Amino acid sequence: MDRSLHVAVIGDYDKTFAPHWATDDALRHAAAYLGVRVDVRWLATEPLESDLSDVKGADALWCAPGSPYRSLLGAVAALRHGREHGVPTLGTCGGCQHMVIEYARHVLGHEDAQHAEYDPYASTLFVSELTCSLAGKTMPVTLTPGSRVAGLYGETEVEEQYYCNFGIDPAHQGTLHDGGFLVTGVDGDGEARVLELPGHPYYVASLFVPQARSRPDAPHPLVVGLLRAAL
Repeated sequence: MDRSLHVAVIGDYDKTFAPHWATDDALRHAAAYLGVRVDVRWLATEPLESDLSDVKGADALWCAPGSPYRSLLGAVAALRHGREHGVPTLGTCGGCQHMVIEYARHVLGHEDAQHAEYDPYASTLFVSELTCSLAGKTMPVTLTPGSRVAGLYGETEVEEQYYCNFGIDPAHQGTLHDGGFLVTGVDGDGEARVLELPGHPYYVASLFVPQARSRPDAPHPLVVGLLRAAL
């Protein structure tokens, strides 16, 4: 192992929250599989409003579960940097939701795009409360043939675990997809579960938490994909 990757994890770390320590473990599993070292640094969201130096120094970004973050604006600023500067970026659960808000605001021009967890009465909710909570559920996801994520999994039918109560608002799912943030994974009702940005080295958002299913002998393909893109 003569190569080391620096991964900045965007999120307000909570050692009692299982998806957070699972994030660290998943990165170690993927790094071992690829034969590299990984240096993981968690970045609290509030300082990111004014200082992105640790984001700019990272080889890859992972926007973690755990919203509402202390600062939506800080998380969005970090994600915007990753998207605009070609930094391999993965967003899972709450991270996925914030990637949607960033894209809606800065690419699609919906400056008032909002997340219902922060403001449930906002006029333009790109992320809304799910009609049925997915927290603790493992459910099937259908991936688009030929998509980046389908290639990473090597199949188009997978099962993944969730922790979320919020998701992409169905009224704006087509807006995102037609606007270039492609919906490449859906549930049985056709609701977005994975999005990816074509033409970017790696910009993938999943509503589920892939880190929950990563194991030392079976690193998760989305996390391996993130680190391989960073290499």
